[in-house]
Amino acid sequence: MKGRISKIGSYAISSSIRDQHQQPCISCTTFNILAPIYKRLSHKDQSLRESDNRAYWLGRNHRIIDWLLYERSSIICLQEFWVGNEELVNLYEKRLGDAGYLSYKLGRTNNRGLLTAVHKDYFRVVNSRDLLFNDCGDRVAQLLHVELVPPYSQYDAHQEVLIVNTHLLFPHDSTLSIVRLQQVYKILQYVESYQKEVNLSPMPIILCGDWNGSKRGHVYKFLRSQGFVSSYDTAHRYTDSDAHKWVSHRNHRGNICAVDFIWLLNPNRYRKLLKTSWSEAVFGMFRYLLRRASLTAEDAFAFLKTDNDGDHITFMGFCETLRQVTVMDSRQKRSKICGLKLTLMETVF
Repeated sequence: MKGRISKIGSYAISSSIRDQHQQPCISCTTFNILAPIYKRLSHKDQSLRESDNRAYWLGRNHRIIDWLLYERSSIICLQEFWVGNEELVNLYEKRLGDAGYLSYKLGRTNNRGLLTAVHKDYFRVVNSRDLLFNDCGDRVAQLLHVELVPPYSQYDAHQEVLIVNTHLLFPHDSTLSIVRLQQVYKILQYVESYQKEVNLSPMPIILCGDWNGSKRGHVYKFLRSQGFVSSYDTAHRYTDSDAHKWVSHRNHRGNICAVDFIWLLNPNRYRKLLKTSWSEAVFGMFRYLLRRASLTAEDAFAFLKTDNDGDHITFMGFCETLRQVTVMDSRQKRSKICGLKLTLMETVF
């Protein structure tokens, strides 16, 4: 197999192909389409949004759909889908449906959300699940369990695939690092539990979305430790150190960045135990923050002990340390601290 990626606008298209003389590819598009309620029309007047002008948002979304239908990807994963606007929802469902797509939408608490569509020429939908983790950064994810249809299933009469679409929390500051890791952990944990629930054999897993984090981040390293590979890296033969060689969009701060990924997991690829990989990711993040604070191993332990004179670290002392290295903010609510306590207990035990 050889991967192919092309870039149109601010979304990436990933394809898995053999060569021109063999079977057609199965392709996947991931695209943050920017909800009109968040698209600013003026730098001078920040309150002026595209959602206030129907002609603007309707025209832009028609053009987005034109591109999607032109590319005709087997799988389409959209983020920042304006689920709170019935006219826009009907527009996507009608035009994608007429083109042969089955579409599934899922909203967050703020009228934005996700839309995942698969083409009937390629897939039969076995099941779909919604993953809600509103207690963890107000985020959601979609899971589609699909089966390839002929002629794409010629090598395996019952080839099945799990497709996940999500949009992770934006890292407004370093206090959200642990939250973003926890979001990914919850997604993989849910996928794992679904596979056990319906007694599935190992199968390919595709994770799509706006991950709001680059190849230098902890989320990227965590997914790589689980055996996932970036389709863009595979197509261009990039390594983990080639973070500077590609971009996927300009974020709301005006920064050019590479944060939109199509992750692939080969069912035969070695994977660490999820909890083991999670523990390494969390403590790896702590080690990074402590190194950034220029602390040696001995100093780090003394730092973690705070005022404790024994040879152990108390939970409150640990929380105080996290606050000092900006993993936590002292102004955070008690509920968040309790949530972190549960996270750390999962990590340790």
